[in-house]
Amino acid sequence: MSESRPTRSRLDTPRDTRRSLRPRRSYDADAFGVFAEQFARFMGTARFLAYMTIFVAVWMAWNILAPTQWRFDEFPFIFLTLMLSLQASYAAPLILLAQNRQEVRDKVVAEQDRQVNARAHADMEFLAREVASLRMSVGEVVTRDFLRSEFRGLLNDLDERSRPLDPDEDGAEVTDR
Repeated sequence: MSESRPTRSRLDTPRDTRRSLRPRRSYDADAFGVFAEQFARFMGTARFLAYMTIFVAVWMAWNILAPTQWRFDEFPFIFLTLMLSLQASYAAPLILLAQNRQEVRDKVVAEQDRQVNARAHADMEFLAREVASLRMSVGEVVTRDFLRSEFRGLLNDLDERSRPLDPDEDGAEVTDR
């Protein structure tokens, strides 16, 4: 007697996951990035240019000098052009990927440098305040030379007081008694 009705989805139940047309990432992005950087570095060397020059020269020489039945790419070298275009079409995105990774590293380094500079600036401001307070404190402290001059002045005063008065020195007249 119970009819089988189609099950209604409830609002509090999540829907089934939608299928995406994009392929799932089944590769290690970091390893691929490292490969891209190594490839980009290699492509920027004289060794790569020398290898490519030798490859093209051998390709052309083979297809010009080899017997006709062994040639696989005649004079306009269409296949060679296709191979070089294919190599360039893969090289450009790999180089861009390597540059993007380098840019991210540069941003991290720049942020670390900024933090180090901020700490150094704060330290320098603190030290400048400390030096200023020390200068103010030293201005209030008696120096050795000042103390010596004061002691000399006091000694001279004591010497003058302890000496008997000599009437000839004052210029006063001596009276008889």
